[in-house]
Amino acid sequence: MPALKPGVLLTETEYGMALLDQESAEYWTLNPTAALVLQTLLDGHGPERAAELLTARYDGVDAALAGDDVRRIISELNAAGLLTP
Repeated sequence: MPALKPGVLLTETEYGMALLDQESAEYWTLNPTAALVLQTLLDGHGPERAAELLTARYDGVDAALAGDDVRRIISELNAAGLLTP
């Protein structure tokens, strides 16, 4: 399961989450959807569970769209260097 890269701090905000990479001094804000996905992964669940939670939380979001969103969010977090494999 992915985890935050060492040195990346996470805090919940009113809107979602904020991440700070202490090494690069860069920060990211995550909207509620991305925050749910990241928290689900950090809780030890896989992408499939994150997609299930998205479909349960948001009306009109089907499994295919939720799966696409989860894959995109994970890809962006990886590209930013915020996750370890």
